[in-house]
Amino acid sequence: QVTLVESGGGLVQPGGSLRLSCAASGFTKDYATIGWLRQAPGKEREGVSCVSSWDGRTLYADSVKGRFTISRDNAKNTVYLQMNSLKPEDTAVYYCAAAETSAFSLLQSFYDYWGQGTQVTVSS
Repeated sequence: QVTLVESGGGLVQPGGSLRLSCAASGFTKDYATIGWLRQAPGKEREGVSCVSSWDGRTLYADSVKGRFTISRDNAKNTVYLQMNSLKPEDTAVYYCAAAETSAFSLLQSFYDYWGQGTQVTVSS
């Protein structure tokens, strides 16, 4: 059973930074795509970024390009999302999600496993 545990959320002022972590375990294959998706109040869940352990490719939503960076530490089975220059519109619950595939997507329907989510609030 794949388990994903997020950490690192919190309250930050506009322009500030946060780093989210996703500790993953239980994969049955040697590769997986892990993504970060977020859901703001009253809005649909949207993909933010993902990284493939197959070839290291990364993908970002236009709204976070140049501000967010996804990375992975395979030895620790952990994926990070470094978020800089945060804006109030980045406020959301951030979810880590995984799919045991070499494919690549930011779509919610692509992912089979989900973490519990961590709240990120950007406010002065």
